[in-house]
Amino acid sequence: MDALSPNPYTLLRTALALFKKPPRDLSAEQLQQAQHQASHEFSLESKILNTPEASGVIISDHELQAAYQEIRSRYDDETTFLSDLDQNQLDQDSLNAALFRQCRVNVVMDIIGSRSPNISEIEIGIYYHLHKDQFNRPEQREVCHIFISINPDYPENTRAIAYARLHEIHAKLVKKPHKFADLALAHSECPTALQGGTLGTVPRGKLYPELDTALFALKVGGISDIVETEIGFHIVLCKHIHSAHTLSLAKATPAIRQLMQDRARRTCQRAWLAALAKSS
Repeated sequence: MDALSPNPYTLLRTALALFKKPPRDLSAEQLQQAQHQASHEFSLESKILNTPEASGVIISDHELQAAYQEIRSRYDDETTFLSDLDQNQLDQDSLNAALFRQCRVNVVMDIIGSRSPNISEIEIGIYYHLHKDQFNRPEQREVCHIFISINPDYPENTRAIAYARLHEIHAKLVKKPHKFADLALAHSECPTALQGGTLGTVPRGKLYPELDTALFALKVGGISDIVETEIGFHIVLCKHIHSAHTLSLAKATPAIRQLMQDRARRTCQRAWLAALAKSS
């Protein structure tokens, strides 16, 4: 197979990346575009595999099997998997060969990326001070709720009865707020009932507006009155408040270092690939 003729796996990978569809489902124009892109990628990969960096690359059986299993795990059964391979002009042997090639390319690119310079503390500090807004963390609140839906098709969920049911629960909570999780488990119609009604930790604007307003008016441990949204009635508990803050340089450093190092690696790889693409 020459460098300008991509293998079926490269074409499949390219079609999925460009159009989220396999080649057989593409229009003629889309297929032509995918074939052109796949040919370009296959040609460049062939050049990568002919570089001195590739000569010492060894792919173990374990690495190859892991790559194969990652694809196989997307299918419920072996029959469907093999059928899909066949529809894309592949079988287990040709897939393994294509994955072996891809693994070698990936290792070479990792080698090239490792040549990028290490990021200094000074560079990290400069990035932090130039992008400080990125490290502002808004106030967040850990919230739980008990939910009763409104559904006139069910007698127990008409608006009046749903409200009455939740009003009774609210009366119990006023006397025994520590029973919130137990009452959520027993009565809430939200799947979060199994976790004591826990919705998680949220900033402003993530919940229904009515719930948002109620939650951010509460103190820690506070329980709201009954709140109505478009889906039903709720009682909200503010379990914990995480105040707004700005991450310190020390806490932001690992994320900044990773971001800048990844950027430097990609820059190094792009420069190397550009030079390689120009070579004969």
